[in-house]
Amino acid sequence: MTGPATNGPAANRTGTDRPETTEQQVPDETVQDRQVPGTPAPHRAVLDAPGEARPGSGEHATDRPASGAPAPGEAVGKEHPLLEVRDLSVSYRTRGGTVRAVRGVDLDVWPGQITAVVGESGSGKSTTAHAITRLLAANAHVDAGTVSFGRHDLTALSERELRTVRGARIGLVPQDPTVSLNPVKRVGEQVAEVLRIHGLATRRSAPAAAIAVLERAGLPDAAVRARQYPHELSGGMRQRALIAVAIAAGPELIIADEPTSALDVTVQRVILDHLQHLTEESGTAVLLVTHDLGVAADRAQRIVVMSEGQVVEAGPTREVLENPRHAYTRRLLAAAPSLATARPRPTGPTGPADTPAPGTAPLVEVRNLVKEFRLPAAGGGARTLRAVDDVSLTLHRGRTLALVGESGSGKSTTARLVLRLAEPSAGSVLFDGADVTTARGARTRELRRRAQLVYQNPYASLDPRFSIGEVITEPLRAFRVGDRASRLARARELLGKVALPASVLDRRPAELSGGQRQRVAIARALALSPDLVVCDEPVSALDVSVQAQVLDLLAELQADTGVAYLFISHDLAVVRQIAHRVAVMRSGRIVETGTAEELFTRPRHDYTRELLAAIPGGRHAPSGAAASSETEELI
Repeated sequence: MTGPATNGPAANRTGTDRPETTEQQVPDETVQDRQVPGTPAPHRAVLDAPGEARPGSGEHATDRPASGAPAPGEAVGKEHPLLEVRDLSVSYRTRGGTVRAVRGVDLDVWPGQITAVVGESGSGKSTTAHAITRLLAANAHVDAGTVSFGRHDLTALSERELRTVRGARIGLVPQDPTVSLNPVKRVGEQVAEVLRIHGLATRRSAPAAAIAVLERAGLPDAAVRARQYPHELSGGMRQRALIAVAIAAGPELIIADEPTSALDVTVQRVILDHLQHLTEESGTAVLLVTHDLGVAADRAQRIVVMSEGQVVEAGPTREVLENPRHAYTRRLLAAAPSLATARPRPTGPTGPADTPAPGTAPLVEVRNLVKEFRLPAAGGGARTLRAVDDVSLTLHRGRTLALVGESGSGKSTTARLVLRLAEPSAGSVLFDGADVTTARGARTRELRRRAQLVYQNPYASLDPRFSIGEVITEPLRAFRVGDRASRLARARELLGKVALPASVLDRRPAELSGGQRQRVAIARALALSPDLVVCDEPVSALDVSVQAQVLDLLAELQADTGVAYLFISHDLAVVRQIAHRVAVMRSGRIVETGTAEELFTRPRHDYTRELLAAIPGGRHAPSGAAASSETEELI
């Protein structure tokens, strides 16, 4: 599917690969021959010829030319790929000089197929995806190469000509719906705007057409959701709204940049099922950028592996998973939580047992915790939502308790109550034996020093005005720990532990990729050597190899210092790697609690079994000595 595998990764790539994704599409001419919104897209020159098999429809040939074209004699239904990228090179101008982010990339995307581009944060995969439609940051430049889409070379089109392609023929699903959706426009208006821009609906017909597109994107109660603002929707709903924007004009190609990285496994499955349905229903091609090899293994017909700006391996999914040729690919497979063998249970200072020694006092004890939120009045009376309903749990030093459940189950609200970032409606919170439910002043400040939080969203949790050095040392300055030199030394030490070079100390958060920002957030939380760290989806934005490094780091720190983790995650494969005990939450209540091994091997509750069934990677699992040896090496 892509160019030949190289002999090894290129030189280090230090620039960011997160481009600006906002686009204004206002062509003067009307795009002709488009389908009615909400119906399957009859793509021009994309549908398979009668009697021809669609490429990649389940078979995984092992003999393919390096370009990714079908093997000789293989029926595919198209003479050429829908998208052909050849020798693409992209660089960024930074204060430290020019950074070559993408070098000589080749890849093909065929109609009716999902092609996954995988690799570590900073590997150039997002830059490659956004360079296709020239939606790059202002300091980026396409140095060489061609991007052939149908009859057009997209790198040679004017901005006016590109406007007739973006949205109309190529749809984009960005990574973060929080920053990609307009916060002051209703969801329906944002979908309707795409329809009007591309001449697919009038101002009068656009609202109804937008609802039809939202329904097609799988958004429940589409008529109601169309009248809501993005902040009124859950993360999964916002992501589906982004998909609706992307598919509104019936594009032939959808570029999905980490579309499910922050979603729980059940919502993730719904989103990916829908993207897969689009490829099967209307021949839409999908270029899926993801760090989750489990997702790529389940959904893609072809996989392209990128490292440091270059393609190091590419081919049919089964061939790449079962017979990886490149050492980097083998390392990615070994580090993928949903594809690798489970690691040994993390060991704390009191030993490896999941149950603390008898008589050991818990660090955190939550008793019958309740949190209610008032909702807008409806039908003449005020309403309340019970987000946390009679929750009790304990967490000991040197142990990790994982809270798992779908979006909206009450996990993050419970964590905020434990940290005293929200007031409980009822119940109590004890920290190290002291009741902190109503703590104020100095007692609250002491709790802040001993309990830290790693937020889910690295784009919103880091001050954009600070350098990375200032971000990490801010807690030390706030609590007057050490002098300037010792704080910087501590920052360098923490950066090394989260796999970042000391050279990023002088950079701003905007100059880092999403995964790099999250590593900075983890380093910041560890600066004060706290007793408790609440990890709210701490690795959801990280690629699998860095996930493995961070999980190893957390386990190592726990064994050395006895720190306790309240670990919130939608990724049950990650939970199995890190947690001693797991509490499953649904609709504000804990429905099952047990050791990680018990829950994963002998789940008692139907909801737990449903979550386990949604873990990606079940359709394909790497086999053979190569994958096994890499896994053993990492664990």
